Amino acid sequence: MDFPKHAYFQGRIVPYSEAKVGVATHALNYGTAVFGGIRGYWNEEKKKLFVFRPMDHYRRFLQSCRLLCMTVEHTPESLTQLTLELLRKDNYQQDIYIRPLAYKSDETIGVRLHDLKDELTIFALPFGLYVKNDTCAHVTVSSWRRIDDNMIPARGKISGAYANSALIKTDAARAGFDEALVLTQDGHLSEGSAMNLLIVRDNVLITPPVTENILEGITRRTVIELAKNELKLTILERPIDRTEIYICDELILTGTAAQVTVATRVDHRPIGNGVMGPVGEGLRKLFEDVVRGNNPKYAHWNVAV
Repeated sequence: MDFPKHAYFQGRIVPYSEAKVGVATHALNYGTAVFGGIRGYWNEEKKKLFVFRPMDHYRRFLQSCRLLCMTVEHTPESLTQLTLELLRKDNYQQDIYIRPLAYKSDETIGVRLHDLKDELTIFALPFGLYVKNDTCAHVTVSSWRRIDDNMIPARGKISGAYANSALIKTDAARAGFDEALVLTQDGHLSEGSAMNLLIVRDNVLITPPVTENILEGITRRTVIELAKNELKLTILERPIDRTEIYICDELILTGTAAQVTVATRVDHRPIGNGVMGPVGEGLRKLFEDVVRGNNPKYAHWNVAV
């Protein structure tokens, strides 16, 4: 993996090698940090790097901070400007992934959220496909359940909560699958290990509501809008039973890292015809055009560096 070039760290942009924390840092020991994930897409024809929906990402990032009683003296606007300043210094001319992280920085022992100092760091690095087989992924239903809102709120990107995702992902990968789907405590579909999910049944796009312990995904929101506006699909947010994925026409996974990934098999069963369907194919093309700044209708979602 390529290392970042620089990082915003302790109030200034420094070489990445200088952005270091001690081993006693509270966030490292107790998972008391929140993060975001933002993509930047290089448009070779226009010779520009476009950051996709940074304001929306930073609004969610600051909401995650509130969940962990963090005080971050920034707005979505100021965080976006910090990110642009960092990216100008990095001068990447390829697709990248941007990671803002707010964390409890005290080097101390003791489980709590209060009376601790909060720090902010941001870095970016080159990034390609997250799911290698993103047009024909083979997924499984995980034996692990998704964390519940009354345990650790899944709508926040809380670092410690991703131990749940790590358990899910590793078991699936070691069993030979590309990704895993996770159930809620009630047995309904929630998400993938680190992405939202949508299914197609009878030309209706169905996705779990935000009350099913899901991350309120920016890519999910994007795909829903594109499906409604451009593909003229009916969108339905409701609980999804496990067995519906075995009889649905298409299964689509969305996320900043996963982008628009199409699954064509689940637990060794074909999904639909066992190949990428028209909705998944259409959404992938629409999404690619939008994020690279090639669709003027959605240009407001992109910020050029």
